[in-house]
Amino acid sequence: MAIAYQTPLPAPYPSLTEQELRERIQSVRSFFGKKLVVLAHHYQRPEIVELSDVRGDSLQLAQYAAQQTEADYIVFCGVHFMAEGADILKTGNQVVVLPDLGAGCDMADMADADDVIEAWEQLVEVVGHESIMPVTYVNSTAALKAFVAKKGGVICTSSNAGKIVDWALKERKILFFYPDQHLGRNTAKKLGIPLESMNLWNPKKPYGGLEKENILNTKVMLWQGCCPVHMMFSSKQIDTIRAKDPEFKIISHPECSMEVVDKSDCAGSTDFIVKTIAASPAGSKWAVGTELNLVNRIAKENPDKTIVSINPFMCLCGTMNRIDLPHLTWALEQIKAGTPKNVITVQEPDRTLAKQALARMLEMSVTLSK
Repeated sequence: MAIAYQTPLPAPYPSLTEQELRERIQSVRSFFGKKLVVLAHHYQRPEIVELSDVRGDSLQLAQYAAQQTEADYIVFCGVHFMAEGADILKTGNQVVVLPDLGAGCDMADMADADDVIEAWEQLVEVVGHESIMPVTYVNSTAALKAFVAKKGGVICTSSNAGKIVDWALKERKILFFYPDQHLGRNTAKKLGIPLESMNLWNPKKPYGGLEKENILNTKVMLWQGCCPVHMMFSSKQIDTIRAKDPEFKIISHPECSMEVVDKSDCAGSTDFIVKTIAASPAGSKWAVGTELNLVNRIAKENPDKTIVSINPFMCLCGTMNRIDLPHLTWALEQIKAGTPKNVITVQEPDRTLAKQALARMLEMSVTLSK
């Protein structure tokens, strides 16, 4: 899906002081009351989280938005696929706005819908369509969520990936997992699938750069995609931390490489990381493998613990951080003026199909937990 570029902000937004921006944001929020909801992903800047109604991961926020039946406008401070999720799950005629169209997701962009469809057709040619189960990580475009609905597949999150992948492997001979190879590999390995039964599909090469015999012997086919932020952690960094202070526990996100996850004391979703550290005893020491805004926020919320990033030179998620106070102020004031900009709309039939796939995932998450 082609995403339009964000045009430069007009005057006076780039030159307003932080205090002026905060006051203008609060003015619009007061004007609309419950008619407007501001959502912030865990990785957003501290000031954006502070001025939002709720923070969470992408699916949590989309579900929250769907429950806001009084709202006319949903301002999603996250990235493009997340705003799509809110539009897919909304129950009314709410207008979903993304403050900066440049806030995309590098991982989601690594799985172009046309490339995935071509890969699927090549896989079907080799093994037959009844042998393959497509599973897309929720960090993907609406088009790819719709694709799994059409092909009898399912969506997963980093929280429920284990249950979903386990189910899928029982249903079909081959699991086709995209766009994040690391979540797929770490999840399958935890379920006991040997590495030699996994293969990496390179979308730039015919048949993923694999021999047909390799495809036939594959249990889990992984798309060649990743989260650049989570690729900035290494097992060597973990060794350095433990050598300096063995009391540190390592917790990482499953989008990290297998080597990092294997050396971690535990790994899980952003929600898992937040709750695990919050529940740990006072005086605990944690080195965290996820985006720095969230690490800093967890540290602030747990002053009785020592919390650092696994990578001492960790950078922020550049696309998430495109959303700042000037862009949020501009987006809100455009809504108030009756000319909302950056409206995110998922067209049919993708919207209905993607909604079916998300609903199926949520239902399965409950069923598989019993």
